[in-house]
Amino acid sequence: MASDIHDIRGINNPLDRLGRPLHDLRISVMDRCNFRCPYCMPKDAFHEHYRFLRSQERLAFDEITRLSRLFANLGVRKLRLTGGEPLLRANLADLVGDLSDIGEIQDIALTTNGVLLGQHAVDLFANGLKRVTVSLDTLDNETFKRMSGGFAALDQVLDGIDAAIAAGLTPVKVNTVIERGVNDHTALDLVDYFRGRPVIVRFIEFMDVGNRNGWDPKMVVPSRELAARVHARWPMHAISENYRGEVAQRWRFDDGAGEVGFISSISQPFCGACSRARLSSEGQFYNCLFAAEGLDLRTPLRAGATDAELLQLIRGTWMGRRDRYSELRDELRRSDTEHKKIEMHYIGG
Repeated sequence: MASDIHDIRGINNPLDRLGRPLHDLRISVMDRCNFRCPYCMPKDAFHEHYRFLRSQERLAFDEITRLSRLFANLGVRKLRLTGGEPLLRANLADLVGDLSDIGEIQDIALTTNGVLLGQHAVDLFANGLKRVTVSLDTLDNETFKRMSGGFAALDQVLDGIDAAIAAGLTPVKVNTVIERGVNDHTALDLVDYFRGRPVIVRFIEFMDVGNRNGWDPKMVVPSRELAARVHARWPMHAISENYRGEVAQRWRFDDGAGEVGFISSISQPFCGACSRARLSSEGQFYNCLFAAEGLDLRTPLRAGATDAELLQLIRGTWMGRRDRYSELRDELRRSDTEHKKIEMHYIGG
């Protein structure tokens, strides 16, 4: 295998059709979730009889690690483990340990709903996890229950965030999807609760991810509106991005009590700097969160493909990439062509 990789190293760091490099890989390790958030896995669609992947259909840890090494050879430096809910995958810290042994990888992060984080934070950190993002849409108990699909686990999520801080996974990022008329009235409560702590709240505009979340542009609260609300209560100023292609616009409080972020996929698309690819739990390689189809890597992987052959598949797919759905959203929605998108629980957010 090593000789195969060496033979192809001269053509690493591929650029897509729009000149974008491959730098970040988001790996879904589990298609199941213990929540039923309406904007991701609405309960009426993902019910008790819904057929999720069987264990043998998901990539094994050694398969994920092998593919991650290949992606690293093509320029990936950051890995993020997602789901579904990734902490439903048994022994996830072992996978983190395997991935942390890949020399080119500089950063490994995790996105979780936080319910199980308290049980695993110390082990994850000990195995090489650098950062954690917790999805938390409100601090209001009734609104939380509604937005999680009926699960009253807010205290467990907050305990998980505390455990992550204690374990050293800081700063913790809290991702909050804001929907007008649903939870926008509770947005400032999150800022107030986490200000002054090693936590960065990031507000995300409600997106049309997947095909089942009932997205309506009237429910989108533009980031500029939310930023104005926050600024009116706690004066803040814009600061520069941490790296090229960072999705969140960053603002720091004037009083030094931390920062907030705004992810504006609807009002200010950032496709032009997108360097992110996604690997689903069953081994499909997707170039975009809004992709309609992916490249099957599991079949050739299990059929005995060499590293060089897999690298050529990945590289060729990325070099053919021209995805920029968020920039074309309005045009696509006005067209007569139906744009079926992969569901978010297969490829993470």
